Amino acid sequence: MPPETALAAEVAFTEAVAAVDLGSNSFHMIVARIQDGHLQVIDRLKEMVRLGEGLKGDGDLAPEVAERALACLERFGQRLRGMPGDSVRAVGTNTLRQLRPGSTFVARAEAALGHSIDVIAGREEARLIYLGVAHGLAAGTERRLVVDIGGGSTELIVGERFTPGLRESLHMGCVSMSNRHFPDGKITAKLMDKAELAGAMEVRPVRELFRRAGWTKAVGSSGTIKAIATVVRTQGWCDDGISAHSLRRLRDALITYGKVSDIDLKGLADERRAVFAGGVAVLRSVFTALEVEHMQVSDEALREGLIYEVMGRIQHEDVRERTVSSLSRRFGIDRGHAARVQATALTLYRQLAGPWSLDHPNHSIMLGWAARLHELGLMVSHSQYQKHGGYVLRNADLSGFTRQEQAVLAALVLGHRRRFPVQEFASLPGGAQACTRRLCVILRLAVLLHRSRSPAAKPQPLLSVEGDSLLLRFPDGWIEQHPLTQLELEQEAQYLASGGITLTCS
Repeated sequence: MPPETALAAEVAFTEAVAAVDLGSNSFHMIVARIQDGHLQVIDRLKEMVRLGEGLKGDGDLAPEVAERALACLERFGQRLRGMPGDSVRAVGTNTLRQLRPGSTFVARAEAALGHSIDVIAGREEARLIYLGVAHGLAAGTERRLVVDIGGGSTELIVGERFTPGLRESLHMGCVSMSNRHFPDGKITAKLMDKAELAGAMEVRPVRELFRRAGWTKAVGSSGTIKAIATVVRTQGWCDDGISAHSLRRLRDALITYGKVSDIDLKGLADERRAVFAGGVAVLRSVFTALEVEHMQVSDEALREGLIYEVMGRIQHEDVRERTVSSLSRRFGIDRGHAARVQATALTLYRQLAGPWSLDHPNHSIMLGWAARLHELGLMVSHSQYQKHGGYVLRNADLSGFTRQEQAVLAALVLGHRRRFPVQEFASLPGGAQACTRRLCVILRLAVLLHRSRSPAAKPQPLLSVEGDSLLLRFPDGWIEQHPLTQLELEQEAQYLASGGITLTCS
């Protein structure tokens, strides 16, 4: 590595990066540097927002809870002001996953924070949690079970070193369990039994998978687990972490208090009291179902995982690239052909990036990945294979990708041939609609120009654009010498016209 490159890498490693975790119970933000491979937190903010308790049956948020959350994000945004977008990663978890498609809350939250917010799937949340926890543990080769209890979901992961293997996200958390089983603040043995039984039912579909996964150490993260560990240590029931015996004693103590408002346990913060019984019930169900006898507690969790993820992307170690390569191999994609389509797509992209306002780095990255994966659906069936590819990319667990990114990638692959999917673009988040539509036009042209699948070099056409009117120019006489390509371009012009795009060739 040249000295100037090494110096740039060293500077990048010491620059501040930030992570924001919009959980169902708490919002967290950390600002940190990574030096010599170690995370150095320089600022940390946390607010108990209880977003999950505001989720209504119609998939929207109660106005007072939404305003509480937005006020918190405005405060976070003041701290992040001036930080470049690629050094900040903000994610939403269970509650934001459940918002109805037409909800405006995420857009309002992004405006308050001043940065984009990614809504991530449960298994992606699990991967990031494991990444954060693993960096905080002593190096070792043992297989670990990691448990993270959030407000609306509980993540279970088994992995080794920095690599997560088995991952699952369960639909139970301290807020949802408390709201469902202790709604009026009463705590009885019967109610606790019902809560633990409900937790056991959530774990049951994956119970045997996790029991047989060969883990030798259990580690817990999240505010709920840390609060439980603090209480059992303060009470003198367990000096290190959480034992199954200490958790039983804590359960009995809560039943003795009888009411949430009467809980008086040393080490338990007032702000956590309302959802504490639900959190204990969730952890008890995990301990029982997975036969955990003792659990260590980690200070690191999702937000620390986000920090390491941001640093990995800055250092060009993007897990999404590994995911795309893995998909390409798994679905038997013709990688030589895909690479030729990608090269042509990026050549066309460079001509249109300025006039079409596609100059964000993610635009070329997503276009390149879509080009590499556009034939993914052929493994299912050649007929309508673009639909099969789009379905897989929209619904699969793709490590590193947010739900929004998966939706964009799916739309590009779905739209790379035949009918121009106007409605698919309209269903995307507002900020992604126009750019995805235009990226799809570029991908379609690149795929069409390689329709013959020949590895022979093709002439690189020139593109000029005025609004949504495109002029595709070939070397003199070339298009007349290739009547099949000319016919295909005429058909393509008809497809694009349905989406308001005018294509002319010369």
